Amino acid sequence: MAEDDFVELSDQQKRSRRSRAVALGIVLALFVVLLYAVTIVKFGPEVLNKSF
Repeated sequence: MAEDDFVELSDQQKRSRRSRAVALGIVLALFVVLLYAVTIVKFGPEVLNKSF
């Protein structure tokens, strides 16, 4: 592919893409925290006190 085949994004499109990426990152982080909390609730708080 030649370099001419690529589309140049406008500043508005770059900001929009950045905002979506940040929002997706936040949602993913919240999902991980939710899964961690559900795991602690399911197994109980004593799972944190186990020594291996």
